Amino acid sequence: MSRRQFIAAAAVAGSGIAVGAYALHAQNARTQYQRHVEQTWRHGSSETVQGRELLLELVRYATLAPSSHNTQCWKFRLGESAVTLLPDFQRRCPVVDPDDHHLFVSLGCATENLVQAAAALGWHAEPSFSSAPADAVNIPLSPTRPEVSPLYQAIPARQSTRGEYDTRPLSSAELNLLEAAGTGPGVSVLLLTDRQVMENVLDFVIQGNSAQVRDPAFVRELKDWVRFNGAHAARTGDGLFAGSSGNPSLPAWLGSLMFDLFFTEQAENDKYARQVRSSAGIAVFVSERDDKAHWVEAGRAFERFALQATALGVRTAHLNQPVEVASLRPAFAGLVGAAGSRPDLVIRFGRGPEMPRSVRRPLEAVLI
Repeated sequence: MSRRQFIAAAAVAGSGIAVGAYALHAQNARTQYQRHVEQTWRHGSSETVQGRELLLELVRYATLAPSSHNTQCWKFRLGESAVTLLPDFQRRCPVVDPDDHHLFVSLGCATENLVQAAAALGWHAEPSFSSAPADAVNIPLSPTRPEVSPLYQAIPARQSTRGEYDTRPLSSAELNLLEAAGTGPGVSVLLLTDRQVMENVLDFVIQGNSAQVRDPAFVRELKDWVRFNGAHAARTGDGLFAGSSGNPSLPAWLGSLMFDLFFTEQAENDKYARQVRSSAGIAVFVSERDDKAHWVEAGRAFERFALQATALGVRTAHLNQPVEVASLRPAFAGLVGAAGSRPDLVIRFGRGPEMPRSVRRPLEAVLI
C-alpha cells in the first residue's frame, strides 16, 4: 500500500470511528432522556401516603407545571400540613421578563397543579398570596373526601406543544369548557377563533418576535436555556429541550453553532406564522390588576385552561411576544378588547401530535 493509499484508508477508518462514536453517544443520550421522562411524567401510587411523603408527592405534581423557559423558578417549604411556594430569583430571566411577571405566573401554574393533586389525594388546599415578610404563595391543607378530576388526571399528559396543529375548529361545548377553566378571581380569558382576528394577533407576534431576535441580550438568554440533546436535558433537568420544538438532537457544541446559524428573524417569523395559521384559536388571559397576586392568579387560570385542554385532547403553546415587548402591550390590549389592562399571556390551541417532553429537576433541588 502506498503512503497516499494508507492515509486515505486511515481517514476513512477514522471517520467511520467518529460516526460510530457519535451514533453510540446519541443512543445513550436518547436512553438517558427517555428514562428521565418516564420517571417524571407519571401519576404516583400515592392514595395512602401521609405526612411528609404526601407533601413531597404534592410538590412533585406542582413541579410538572410549565415555567418561563422551563427555568422551574420556584422553591417549596414544607410545613406541618401546609406547603409554601417561593420565587427562586436565581432562576429568573431578566431580559425577557424584567419585572418577574412570568416568574409569578409560573408560581401560579405550580400552585394550581398542587391544588388539583391535593383534592385527588383527599386534601383541600386554599392558596393565598402574601408579600410580607417575603413574596410567597401559602397553601394550608385540610382533610376532605378525595375528588379525582379530569384536570388532575391530565397533569402528567400536559405539555407545551411547540409544533403545528391540524387547523380543525373546536366545538362550542369545548370552547365553553376552556373558557370556564381559564376564568378565575380577577382573571378572564378571551378566546379568539375568527381567522382575521388571529391574523391581527399574528401581526403583533411577528412585531414582538422581530424586536426580540434583534436584541443580542434576548438571544443570549434564550440560548443559555436551550438543551441541545437528551443527555444535556437530563443532566440539567431544566431548560428548553431542542427536541420539544422539533429540532434535531445534536452535541452541545454543534447545537450551539447551528443555533447561531439558523436562529434568524425571518425563520422564526415564518415558523410562528405557520403555527398560528394551523391553530384552532388563540386565548388571551387578562387580569383586573397588574400586581403579583393577580399574576399568580393568571398562572392558576392558565394552568386550569391547559389541563382542561389536555383532557379534551387539545394542545397548547405560548405566543407571548405581544405581552413581553412592553411597547406593544397597550396596542395589543386594545386589539383584544382589554384597553387599559395588561394582558398576561397569549396562548394558541388546537389539535396536533405530541412532541418530545421537557424534563424536571429532582425534588431535593427545589426544597428549602
